[in-house]
Amino acid sequence: MRQTTYLTINGTELYSEVDGEGEPVLLLHGGFCSLESLRAQSDALVPRYEVHAFERPGHGRSADIDEEYSYELGLADTVAYLDARGLESVHVIGYSDGAILALMLALEHPERVRSVVSISGNLDPSAFDRSGEHERLLLSAEPAATTEPGASEDQPDLERRHYERLSPDGPQHADVVLEKLFRLWTTEPNIDAARLASIAAPTLIVAGDRDSIRPDHSLLMAASIPGARLCIVPGASHGLLAEQPELISRVIGDFLP
Repeated sequence: MRQTTYLTINGTELYSEVDGEGEPVLLLHGGFCSLESLRAQSDALVPRYEVHAFERPGHGRSADIDEEYSYELGLADTVAYLDARGLESVHVIGYSDGAILALMLALEHPERVRSVVSISGNLDPSAFDRSGEHERLLLSAEPAATTEPGASEDQPDLERRHYERLSPDGPQHADVVLEKLFRLWTTEPNIDAARLASIAAPTLIVAGDRDSIRPDHSLLMAASIPGARLCIVPGASHGLLAEQPELISRVIGDFLP
């Protein structure tokens, strides 16, 4: 049965979930997402694994912080979460911002990582297929304006609705979070592809063939990691978790031991 609680992580109360039994898996959500975006994958993993997940500041059920967001801060929170849960090493599955954090965890703390699944992640802001797309999405009045860069414009704005329903900061605070995320997405991450050669953990890179992350960038990531696998999902955008939940869950399940 799913256990939910709040943990004090680096001085901030963050929402946390644990479910299932078996080898530990850590789920890392995307920017302006909650754990609901990974619910299908979590449910598919629970029969075989002990699934851990938490929501970063300003996301889901976790209150925002005054500070700007950074991937280094996200990594520090991730390591602190593992420590708080007493997890020495985990299989890490990250989506978008969470995919970046999964790769950073494997780079900076390799002893904590058993395997990596990076879904729609990127190494730097140049990976987006059209310059300024994330700015257009954030400033546009279209429904997709509150999703991560590259989300399909004909998708319902599920994450905005999740935010309004779950956030302890109230619906009006969404714009503050998005402004901070926009500053993050346009300046970070800055990971040299050559550094990925040091990742020894089994790694799977996943992206949509219509993802905002260019296919050649996903190929570069996979080619830079020794033995990494690459899965390009046909007909899928940056919203591939919602578009192809069963397929993504099956791909992850086939990859994990």
